[in-house]
Amino acid sequence: MLEDTYAHSPLHKMFDNADVYGIGYDEKRASRMPVRLAVIGCGGVAQSKHIPAIMRLKTIWEPIDLVSVSIRNQQQGKKVESIYQTVWYSDYRKMLDDKKPDGVLVLGPDDKHYEFTMECFQRGIHVLVEKPITRDLRQAQHMCETADKLGLTLMTVSNKRYSPPYFRAKKLLPERPAAFLGKFNLGYDYVDILESGTIHMFDLVRYFMGDVKAVSAIATHHYDFNQCNYSFDNACINLEFKSGSIGNIFTSSTALSLKPWERVEIYGEKNWIAVEDQHTLIVNDSEVGPSKTWSPVFPNTLIFDEEFGGFMGLIENFVQCIRGKEKPLSSGWDGLKAYELVVATHQSIQEKKRIELTLE
Repeated sequence: MLEDTYAHSPLHKMFDNADVYGIGYDEKRASRMPVRLAVIGCGGVAQSKHIPAIMRLKTIWEPIDLVSVSIRNQQQGKKVESIYQTVWYSDYRKMLDDKKPDGVLVLGPDDKHYEFTMECFQRGIHVLVEKPITRDLRQAQHMCETADKLGLTLMTVSNKRYSPPYFRAKKLLPERPAAFLGKFNLGYDYVDILESGTIHMFDLVRYFMGDVKAVSAIATHHYDFNQCNYSFDNACINLEFKSGSIGNIFTSSTALSLKPWERVEIYGEKNWIAVEDQHTLIVNDSEVGPSKTWSPVFPNTLIFDEEFGGFMGLIENFVQCIRGKEKPLSSGWDGLKAYELVVATHQSIQEKKRIELTLE
C-alpha cells in the first residue's frame, strides 16, 4: 500500500485513467471494511493535520467515517462539527459510550494521553496517540502492555516514517550503517524543544539505526528570551547504538522556523544517504560520483502535511491495522522508546554525564 501510493493517487491512475485529481472510483480501496473513527482533542494539530488527512482519504474512496469529536472548548467543537458534519461532545467518555468508534485518535494534552488511551482500551477501542505517547515512562509501558494483552492496536504519531523520502531511504539503507547525523531546527521558542520537535528525530534515528544504548548530551541557553522559560534553546546529543554504531543530533529552537529545518545523513561502507528537509533523497555510492537524487513526483492535488508529510499514510496504516490487514509501522513501543530518548537527554544535560537506557 504505502510503497505504491504513499496514501495519495498513484501515477498510473492519474495518467492511464485520466484522473489527474485522484477522485475517480477506486474499487479496491472502496471495498475495504468500513472503519468508524473518533477524535479526542481538537486543537491545532487535529484541525490542521489529522482531520484533513481523514477527509482526503475519504475523497480517494477510503471507507472511513469521522463519527464524532470531543473537545471542551465549545467554540472549537461547534466549528469542527459544522465543517466536517460530525458530532461534537464536550464529554469524551459519553462520546465513546454513545458512538462506539472502532478507533480513536488521541490528540489532547500530553499529560492526558494515558487517561484517554486507557478509557478507550476499557471499551475495546484501538488507539492512535500523538507524540509524546505520555510524559511518564511507566504509564507509557502500561499502555503498550495493555494493548498487547487485549489484542488492540496502539500506534503513535510518527508521521515522518510515512513521508516518501524517508520511506524510500529505509529501503536503500546501507548494510550495517555506521553512523547517523541529524539536524532539526524547530525555530519556535514557545514549545519544548525536545518533546515538541526533536522527538521526531529520535523516532527516525531508531527507525534507521535500531535501539539506542546510551545518550550523552550538552545544551545551552544562549539567548536571554524564552516564552516558556525552558532551560535551554540549543542542544547537541551524542548516541551510542546497541549495534555498535554511533550518531549525533543537533537541535535548535532559536533558528528560523522557515524551511529548510531538517536533514538526516546515514553513513555506511563507501556509501551514504541523506534526506534533505523531508523532500529530497540523496544517494552517494561512488568516489567519482555523481550523486543520485530522488524526489517524489507530486500529484496535482498534493497537500503537504496530509499527503507528503505522512499523515494520510499514518491514518491509512492505522485503519488497516484495525481491519487486521497490516502491522503498525509506528507502534506504541516505538513511541515509548522515542520518549525514553527525550527523558535520557534531559537527564544527561542536567547531570552532565552519559546515560544508559534501561528499557529492553
